[in-house]
Amino acid sequence: MEKDLQVSITVIRRLPKYHRYLTELLEKGIRKISSQELSNLTGFTASQIRQDLNNFGGFGQQGYGYNVEDLHRELGKILGLDKKYNAIIVGAGNLGQAIANYKGFEDAGFKILSLFDRNPRMIGLKIRDIEVLDVETIKDYIANHKVEIGIITTPKESAQIIAQIYIESGIKGIWNFAPVDLVHPDNIVVENVRLNDSLFILSYFLNQFDNK
Repeated sequence: MEKDLQVSITVIRRLPKYHRYLTELLEKGIRKISSQELSNLTGFTASQIRQDLNNFGGFGQQGYGYNVEDLHRELGKILGLDKKYNAIIVGAGNLGQAIANYKGFEDAGFKILSLFDRNPRMIGLKIRDIEVLDVETIKDYIANHKVEIGIITTPKESAQIIAQIYIESGIKGIWNFAPVDLVHPDNIVVENVRLNDSLFILSYFLNQFDNK
C-alpha cells in the first residue's frame, strides 16, 4: 500500500467517520462489509467510498467487499492511530478541563501530560490526575518531555502567543480551539476547532426550517 500525498483534505476528513463505523462493526462481530452496506451506514455513496479508499491502495475484493478488521487496521495506520502521542493543554478553564477529562483520547493513543494556566487559583489543581502547571514553566516542560501536540483553549488574545511558544519549542501539531486564525510556518500542522462556527451553521439550518 502506497499513500498518495496529494489526497484532498475532503477525503481525509471522511476517514475518521469510516474508522468509527468500522470500530462499531468490529464490536458487533461483523467481519465483512460491502461498499453499499458501508454507504448505508455512513451516508456516503458506495462509489465515493471506493474512490476514497482507492487513494490509499486496494482494500476490497470484488464479490466479497471489505474485510472489516483489515480495513479498520489499515485506516488506523493511515490516520496514525497505531502510534502514541503526548499532548499538553494551555488554558485550564472549562473547555481545557473537559478535554483533559475525556478518557476517549487516551484510549485512542493521545495522552494529556499536563495543563497550563496563568491563573494562580488554578495552578496545582488536578484534573483526572493531570496537574495544572504555571504557564511560565511551559518552555522548560516541553524541553524535558516528549510533546507532539499542543492544545490551545485560551481566549483568542493569548492564542497566537501560545502557538508561537509551541512552534519555537519544536511542537509540530497544534489543536486550536481559540476563535482566531493562527499565523504559523508551513511545516506546522494546525487543526482549528470552531465551536461557534458549528453552532452558527446549526442556527442557519434551524432558521431555514423556520422560514419554510
